[in-house]
Amino acid sequence: MSGKNKFGFGPLDAGDVSPRKRDVGPMGAAVREAASSLNESSENLVEQRRLNAADAKAFRLAQEEGRVLISIPLDEIRTDDLPRDRLDLSAVSTSDEMEELKASIRERGQKEPIEVFLTEGGYQLKKGWRRLNALQQLRQESGDVRFAKAVARVSEGPASRIDLYIDMVEENVIREDLSFAEMAQVAIAAANDADMEGQGADELVGRIYASLHKMKRSYIRSFVYLLEVLGEDLKFPKAVARNLGVEVARKLQSNPALSANLCNALLKVEGPEDQAEILRRFATEVSEPPSEKAGERVRQKNVKYEFHVGSAKVTARRGECRILSDVDFLSVDRRRLQKAIEAFQTVLDGA
Repeated sequence: MSGKNKFGFGPLDAGDVSPRKRDVGPMGAAVREAASSLNESSENLVEQRRLNAADAKAFRLAQEEGRVLISIPLDEIRTDDLPRDRLDLSAVSTSDEMEELKASIRERGQKEPIEVFLTEGGYQLKKGWRRLNALQQLRQESGDVRFAKAVARVSEGPASRIDLYIDMVEENVIREDLSFAEMAQVAIAAANDADMEGQGADELVGRIYASLHKMKRSYIRSFVYLLEVLGEDLKFPKAVARNLGVEVARKLQSNPALSANLCNALLKVEGPEDQAEILRRFATEVSEPPSEKAGERVRQKNVKYEFHVGSAKVTARRGECRILSDVDFLSVDRRRLQKAIEAFQTVLDGA
């Protein structure tokens, strides 16, 4: 039988068959290259998006923590929300130190940012009154647009009122640039702040100046008492030396009736030296023991006074008596509480 088939050729020898070439053609190469490039581009795009998200998160965190600096037009920065920690701002604004600061900013620009916080009414100054004032003076004197904006940190996160007061004084306290009278005035101003929930100046000294040594806080409390008792009759509070102020406050606390005579004497002063001499004389004079009626008259003159009954703290003002206690008054029967208040009123009416 012939080895050929009907088509006229025999079986192929396997050794004569060459393997089929599998080389990628031009079109396949182009497709593969495009796919590889697309895959690489997708990975780069995913990585870039991840980095962008991380950068955005870091920026938002820095912004919330006040670590981002921005330029704010001076006219958009207000200073009326917090009382300043300087007693004589007009003297500070015309001082030699202010002129030195202006010369530095004029020559080298504003190197240290101010700090502001956001309110419904816009930006409010927290720190940097001297720098802001220097820029305002430079703009007014020169008209240079370089001084039309302030470099500032912005606190966008929520902050309590007590935190704002602490931040405001922290910088100057650390530099020991505030007098005891100025530190005391900050506590008094905070106590009169409607958002401070009725806390007294004596208590606020412990919160605003918590980082200071307890002896310094004691000095500040002495000046708080001095400023509250003497008021505007003490014309140059910043000039009162620490030891002298503490001695005068201690003497007034032991005999409040003496405050009337001291206030009358202070009306005659013409300068810090006269005031210091009157205070020194007052501190060294031997006085009579306090009388009950005289003490009552002084308490009526004072803006307020505080005392403790057990664990309860009582703050008395004109037309107001506030009691801060651990007692949950809502849990006390209303009739019992009313009976206690009526007894309180009966004692007052009989006094």
